[in-house]
Amino acid sequence: MNIPADLFYTKDHEWLRVEGNEGYVGVTDFAQSELGDVVFIEIETLGETLNKEEVFGTIEAVKTVSDLFMPVGGEIIEVNPALEESPEMVNKDPYGKGWMIKISITDPSEVKELFSAEKYKTLI
Repeated sequence: MNIPADLFYTKDHEWLRVEGNEGYVGVTDFAQSELGDVVFIEIETLGETLNKEEVFGTIEAVKTVSDLFMPVGGEIIEVNPALEESPEMVNKDPYGKGWMIKISITDPSEVKELFSAEKYKTLI
């Protein structure tokens, strides 16, 4: 199971990569393996500011549909355009090309409430 040490994680299996006041969000390797083959991702919250743990979209796999939750509060400033035509990128490269949204973080102190890679390993 791939759990990069430089990312932050949620109990709902999203990850956050912080770059200054912005961050990239996706689902973990564990989440994509549990979901199975991802066939569709719906994110209609571009331009919206959401609170931590609010739903920003859904991910549909062959087996199920799951909500996607904000790891921290922020404005969604970009949605990964590659996922529209290739949602399977979430399965192939969940921490790279399979990122879902880019956000402008509203409260950087919320990042401290997320799990480190070590703590996330104990969750799964």
